[in-house]
Amino acid sequence: MVASEPGSDLHRWLLETGDALGVDPDVVDVEAILDLARDVAHGVARPAVPLTGFLVGYAVARDGGGHEALERILADVTRRALEWREDA
Repeated sequence: MVASEPGSDLHRWLLETGDALGVDPDVVDVEAILDLARDVAHGVARPAVPLTGFLVGYAVARDGGGHEALERILADVTRRALEWREDA
């Protein structure tokens, strides 16, 4: 089972926590966010993952929210994470 499939713990967490925070789960691209977490953990450092998640969420909200803003910001931060190790 893919981690974000209906019935999984991750999917239930998304639905329950999203509802509590007023976030529509349909705008959450779980796979893209998990990919970003992987790239940050491998390219920068594991402790950078929650910090990056906060920064991305804040940037998306500041940009008006929505899937388009999320995709654009995820792409930018993913690129940065992948380049980070090369620069180090």
